[in-house]
Amino acid sequence: MNGNRSSNVGRVALITGASDGIGRELARCFARDRHELVLVARNEGKLKGVAAEIASAYGIRVSHIVQDLSAPDGARNLLDEVRNRGIVVDFLVNNAGVGTYGLFSEADIERDLRMMQLNMTSLTVLTKRLLPEMLKRRRGGILNIASTAAFQPGPLMAVYYATKAYVLSFSEALANELNGSGVTVSVVCPGPTWSGFQRTAGMDASRLFHRGVMNASDVADIAYRGFMNGKTTIIPGVRNKLLALSVRFGPRKLVPMIVRAMQAPT
Repeated sequence: MNGNRSSNVGRVALITGASDGIGRELARCFARDRHELVLVARNEGKLKGVAAEIASAYGIRVSHIVQDLSAPDGARNLLDEVRNRGIVVDFLVNNAGVGTYGLFSEADIERDLRMMQLNMTSLTVLTKRLLPEMLKRRRGGILNIASTAAFQPGPLMAVYYATKAYVLSFSEALANELNGSGVTVSVVCPGPTWSGFQRTAGMDASRLFHRGVMNASDVADIAYRGFMNGKTTIIPGVRNKLLALSVRFGPRKLVPMIVRAMQAPT
């Protein structure tokens, strides 16, 4: 895709977690470049509203599919619906994700398992099933949303941080495998971002969300530009870049202590 943005106009982007936050703003980025959209989320009311708003604002075709990707059969049900509608997906945006906050020993294991299903398994299944057709056409792209959490362990969000480390590692490896295929893979690693995420995760009181927080629209703009320019790893914001880089040089034992201090309630 690098250097050839005009040839991408009018293709179809499937975006998960599109009813709020970064997903909704990414949908607007694709819409501005005249891509047709397939928006996916589990909240039907919000999803229909976003789809109608974007279709009206940009004059493009916007479809929506209500699906809970944290369910074990969620990704397969979504793929069946895409196939039944005859939709050809050119760009897959794996944005849907959640976090849980608190001590692992006190967390609800079922909630953690659903988070793992959403953040890792459904992302992998969608990529696995949609990638072969992109490779046949020798064009397309996959944009995965990870987090700066991917670069270090995260006490008080141990499972969430681990899921995002998976997304980062998987995406960078896949990007290498697909080099020269005509299909690109990008992974975005936002830091704290104003969206519905922190409320769902129960993180409103965390120190992470008291300074240096980016707007979802800014994160989406940076992510979209990097994706369309074929960049593999995208870290929005100078502060987030510095934090991601610094943990590589810090003592391994010290890093979790710093992260926990940052995540503790104010």
